[in-house]
Amino acid sequence: MTIVLGDNQYGKAETHLVRVTRVGETHDIKDINVSIALAGDFDASHVEGDNSNVVPTDTQKNTVFAYAKEAPVGEIEDFGLRLARHFVDDFVAVRRARVTIEEYPWARINAAGQPHPHAFMRGSSEKRLVTVTCTGDDAWVVSGLSDLVLLKSTGSEFWGYPRDRYTTLEETRDRVLATAVVARWRYALPKVDWGAAFAQTRSALIEAFALKHSLALQQTLFAMGEAALKARPEIAEIRLALPNKHHFVVDLSPFGLENDSEVFYAADRPYGLIEGTVMRDDAPEPGLAW
Repeated sequence: MTIVLGDNQYGKAETHLVRVTRVGETHDIKDINVSIALAGDFDASHVEGDNSNVVPTDTQKNTVFAYAKEAPVGEIEDFGLRLARHFVDDFVAVRRARVTIEEYPWARINAAGQPHPHAFMRGSSEKRLVTVTCTGDDAWVVSGLSDLVLLKSTGSEFWGYPRDRYTTLEETRDRVLATAVVARWRYALPKVDWGAAFAQTRSALIEAFALKHSLALQQTLFAMGEAALKARPEIAEIRLALPNKHHFVVDLSPFGLENDSEVFYAADRPYGLIEGTVMRDDAPEPGLAW
């Protein structure tokens, strides 16, 4: 029997960077969390302790900061591509570089009726996402978002499901539908107007959630994915994860009160988790995108 090393990668995870760009008295900020993973000719380090091909993770961290200084971060897709291509192009042992970035939103504070030039407020828990993967010849970009919390107080049903002796859930023709969207979409090409594409895709997801009269969260998932693909022809596929944030009508009858879908118990767990991929039938192969 021979024991051999299988797939492996390594890198610096979660370098948290805040970049301030100053134009006179007006400042802009970019708040991002960057993780890097490199794969390539690193067998000797694992098997023999020979680190001659290993780019230190501390070097990777320093590169993130240096690249942010040399030019404004810009769109996180572009920043991820610059970093990934650097590691693939400048280190012979690196065959694949993957850069994952989370961006945290900040909004400018209005003070005395005017946007303050250098004071900001954290917008929400929502994050913008990107994963960039580069090899010597190719590049793949997967953008996305997480923690986009949506709720509609009606326009959702759930009925017609199979029942057995363990089923207690009552069918409903009117319920609260709430979720915290995680969406990742793969571009067919690594050259897009990233800012416009993100904004339009996000808007399409939100609008489809609002407009679709839902008979199941699965149906809503497909409608959201379909809307995103129609909005941006550059997107080959979109993967969605929609936790069903259950809202149960509280029984107020013990108190002599009628509850006409007005008071709910918002349960945080357990929750249903609906996941799915919506794609074009002519979508190019994903390669190393995921």
